[in-house]
Amino acid sequence: MLSDLPSWPGDTMKHHRSFITIFVSLIIFSASPLLPAADDISRYESCTHCGMDRRQFASSRMLIEYEKGGSVGVCSLHCMAIEFMVTLDKMPRSIKVADMNDNHLLDAEQAYWVVGGRRPGIMAKRGKWAFAKKEDAEAFLKKNGGSMVSFEEAIKAAYEDIYENTRMIRNARTKK
Repeated sequence: MLSDLPSWPGDTMKHHRSFITIFVSLIIFSASPLLPAADDISRYESCTHCGMDRRQFASSRMLIEYEKGGSVGVCSLHCMAIEFMVTLDKMPRSIKVADMNDNHLLDAEQAYWVVGGRRPGIMAKRGKWAFAKKEDAEAFLKKNGGSMVSFEEAIKAAYEDIYENTRMIRNARTKK
């Protein structure tokens, strides 16, 4: 019977609680999709495509979660555009972007995007910045210039910039 089973020395309810606590903790922390999006930098320290430090570029980082599982952390809209080019067969469940002011992640489609202006971009000359609040985007525009655009227009600008960057690099290499 159960009373005949050997027990650990000093086996008490305290040991059982400790075991249960450790077991539950292991389950929670090993299931990375259950971790909040705010922990995306520790999950993806560097950009999947260019290797840039996502903590250093926290104000432009993005997190893509796919419908059939899996996620990717990138440093910028530029690298998100590359991610979409190489994973056409995957459908995103959510696309999050960092707020330019406080670095918290928000839904990229709901963000207020600013493209262009005096502030240089990440991975492209032309900047593409996201804001949670319209008034923050407008304040950025007053200070730096640019245009307020939709998420779709910001993605289009990223693809255009990929073309321009590629053309510029090829021209520079042919001159060497």
